[in-house]
Amino acid sequence: MASLFHFLLFCSLLFLISSSITIATTSFRPKALVLPVSKDASTLQYLAQLNQRTPLVPVKLTVDLGGQFLWVDCEQGYVSSTYQPALCGSAQCLLAKATILCQDCPFGPKLGCNNHTCNVYPDNTVIGTATNDELAIDVASIQSTDGSNPGRVVSVPKLAFACGATFILDRLASDVKGMVGLRRTGVSFPSQFSAAFRFRRKFAICLSSSTRSNGVIFFGNGPYVMLPNIDVSKSLIYTPLIFNPVSTASAYQIGDPSLEYFIGVKSIKINGKSVPLNATLLSIDKKGFGGTKISSVNRYTVVETTIYKAVIKAFVKALANVTRVASVAPFGACFSSKNIRSTRVGPAVPQIDLVLQRKRMHWATFGANSMVQVSNDVVCLGFVDGGSNPRTSIVIGGHQIEDNLLQFDLAKSRLGFSSSLLFRQTTCANFNFTSNIA
Repeated sequence: MASLFHFLLFCSLLFLISSSITIATTSFRPKALVLPVSKDASTLQYLAQLNQRTPLVPVKLTVDLGGQFLWVDCEQGYVSSTYQPALCGSAQCLLAKATILCQDCPFGPKLGCNNHTCNVYPDNTVIGTATNDELAIDVASIQSTDGSNPGRVVSVPKLAFACGATFILDRLASDVKGMVGLRRTGVSFPSQFSAAFRFRRKFAICLSSSTRSNGVIFFGNGPYVMLPNIDVSKSLIYTPLIFNPVSTASAYQIGDPSLEYFIGVKSIKINGKSVPLNATLLSIDKKGFGGTKISSVNRYTVVETTIYKAVIKAFVKALANVTRVASVAPFGACFSSKNIRSTRVGPAVPQIDLVLQRKRMHWATFGANSMVQVSNDVVCLGFVDGGSNPRTSIVIGGHQIEDNLLQFDLAKSRLGFSSSLLFRQTTCANFNFTSNIA
């Protein structure tokens, strides 16, 4: 009964916010939206650009699968005639669960600090730092899509976001002004867009491995078509999204669950052979420790020390015919690439499988996603030691999910994944951003 009550409450709150977020062009209601995503060459962060404010300004943002909402720096250069603080008791405050953080500005009203507004925690997950700042509302625009091409631009007049401080931009890519959160909260992009345009709470992310070509995020249902006319949505494999009972955010209220994206990994195989490891680490305990989550801010896959050592040992054994060379930080297993042939899916190295809820269901990782080229003739296994007691046992990082399409169906609480698109002779850089629908 409790879960039903919370579901009905969430639906009613989404109705409230959908009535307060209106569509600019009422004669056109998009079925899906599209956002290009670039890869920064310096930080390897994934970046999106959103047009926000009045007049509209392009705002560069770091993409964070685990982020709670959109937050931007309001201390430097934020100018908009349509900026509004979110008042206590508003639909946005209720969806952000910020009602107990309702307060007045102690030093007088100003941009980012107004009386009788609710506060939230903008969180820079790259450095694990959060602040307590004002929830606000402003205009934003984004391009629609039919899944094959970009369409007309649509506006959301009242998109909720956190008005953050400049100092939490630390270690974000150059010219980035904040982070865009895709977590399953009421004020994340997936929830707000689905409420505004009344499509399903679903989004798909496809990160490019190239720093010269854009990947893509789709909001809404498929198709998700990559050149040459390949609908990736037709070949997805689905696995449940797992709830962690304890928040994994940098700042949170006691009792909050984590709304990051966890999946149920049961075991790991290398070249078809199970890696011996402590299976209890793969489950989430009552304190929120353990399990496997997917992250776009971690560059590489980070694993608990005993799992890391077991994976390294098994991988080195399976690649015994290739010369192992000195490790290159932060990696622990590096090899001479002179005797490793190239294939359609990257270097010809042992396949790594994350076995999911059934033995025959696995997320296959091939050389393009498991190996990192650190010099002309050295490649390293892209796994990093996460220490002996990390909060999460396995964090699947950006490198491992590049050129894989991941669909997060929030309504059904499931993940659809394609495995490497390279097998299908396409990549995440192959969405056609150049043609517009009339």
